Amino acid sequence: MLVLAIDTATPAVTAGIVALDEAELVTRADRVTVDPRAHGELIAPHALAAADEAGVTLRELDAIVCGVGPGPFTGLRAGMATAAAYAHALGIPAYPVCSLDAIAADVVRTEKPFLVFTDARRREVYWAAYDASGARTDGPHVQRPADIETDIRVAAGDGALQYAAAVGVVPIEPRFPSPAGLVRVARTALLERAEPEPLTPLYLRRPDAVEPAARKRVTAL
Repeated sequence: MLVLAIDTATPAVTAGIVALDEAELVTRADRVTVDPRAHGELIAPHALAAADEAGVTLRELDAIVCGVGPGPFTGLRAGMATAAAYAHALGIPAYPVCSLDAIAADVVRTEKPFLVFTDARRREVYWAAYDASGARTDGPHVQRPADIETDIRVAAGDGALQYAAAVGVVPIEPRFPSPAGLVRVARTALLERAEPEPLTPLYLRRPDAVEPAARKRVTAL
């Protein structure tokens, strides 16, 4: 089974081709650029370049997996619009996954729980908590790092590097979602060829842009 994995929920613009079956999951090719201003510009070229490097055409794909955040509005829209467009054009399913879960899927397992933080801007983080097996136990949330109350002392994600001192955690890898991590989260649904949930973004907070208020009536004196 060939899967195109896409994520634009973090500063990383990520696309890759992953092959999986009941026995294994292998990344055939990937393209990752860390640039928070280049999601719209790079995500489609990255997807095409990954397919070319993997030696496949988009028409050979069986499914798409797309990170749906939490993340900033502009970045998420770029990746999700690309995933939806490819899925529609190719007539294949697109599976949404939480981008924090994709990072968690790549954490080297220990006997201890861990956190995942990504940068939410405005001096906040998106975060979730996971048990030792990698199952999410809390979140996702958006908060100021200093306001997070937790006994867990290790955290993955780029936000963990930025705010390690504020939260009191030791940063661990990875920093960003990988194509393999994205597909691992959706693996069961993919192999069962289950009907995917809608591609619904996890924004967690309202957009900065708001509708203008009605103009005030001016009365001549």
